[in-house]
Amino acid sequence: MTDAVKFAVLGIDHRHALMLTQGLLTAGAQIAGWWTAGHPNTLDDFRALLPDVRRADDRRTLLDDPSIDVVVIAAEVADRADLAIEAMQSGKDVMSDKPGCNTLEQLERIRRTVAETGRIWSVFFSERFRIPSVAKARALIEEGAIGRVVHYNALGPQRLYLNPRPEWFFDPARTGGILVDLMPHQFDNFIYLTGAGEVTVDSATVGNVNVPDHPGFEDFGEALFGAPGLRGYARVDWCTPGALPLNPGDGRITIMGTTGQIELRKFVDVAGRPGTNHLFLVNSDRCEHIDCAEFPTEDYYALFCEDVRNRTETAVGQEHIFTVMELSIRSQKAARRLAASA
Repeated sequence: MTDAVKFAVLGIDHRHALMLTQGLLTAGAQIAGWWTAGHPNTLDDFRALLPDVRRADDRRTLLDDPSIDVVVIAAEVADRADLAIEAMQSGKDVMSDKPGCNTLEQLERIRRTVAETGRIWSVFFSERFRIPSVAKARALIEEGAIGRVVHYNALGPQRLYLNPRPEWFFDPARTGGILVDLMPHQFDNFIYLTGAGEVTVDSATVGNVNVPDHPGFEDFGEALFGAPGLRGYARVDWCTPGALPLNPGDGRITIMGTTGQIELRKFVDVAGRPGTNHLFLVNSDRCEHIDCAEFPTEDYYALFCEDVRNRTETAVGQEHIFTVMELSIRSQKAARRLAASA
């Protein structure tokens, strides 16, 4: 395949549909059409992005079009696996918003479909693919700047933005729960930065600490995990304070090595430095702040298009995606729920 990759979008229920679509367009791909169920909150914005692209009445119109190579999926989380399987069985590669599925049964069906069809099932991990500080941290670790990595600690807060959220967002049966939803970012970063293999989850906790109007919703989650010779912890939440400058939250990663440590402040430095992508390196020779804003990152969208053309795995490995999703789902299944506060 030498022509531009041609794609369609199935499901725009999450706003990441806009990001994924724009990313592929910027990489030179061409959109053939889109379909979504109902009238999601994103509908007006998506139409504004693509005013000349027609909404299909039936998704099979797009799935049966042999000229379409890729299907992008940002539907409600519970529906993503079935849409992905239908797309792969129709001869399409898939780019899914995170999380790509929300149960182990769904994940197993996706595994089987990938094996049977030879199609690509890619999941976009936005807290790595477009974060220069993460790319810089990996480069420093590979250079030996902190020795052998022995511990990883991550904080992944998000903003809740109550008003635009649809009802399905608050239903754990539809989303899979907070660890399925947000922990894929952390497991992806953990494996990418440390090279960890054979990762296991030791314990996990979820709870609702600040959203009384939706008692089944989880706005707090944590997991303790590890690999041979390596330990890790991650916390995710929907509790970003209102005064924090506009961004997802104060996302941080601290990586401890045998001869030094690295701290990432991905989206904001509350100490006052302007901008994003701050990295702090301390070892036996250096104690410094590094502005990573201009550090080059791999272009996920361009690499994905090349993978579609060449049947390769340069954007992200297929087994890596399976592992990240399995760890996230297993941590959710094993999680202890915090007792409601008085």
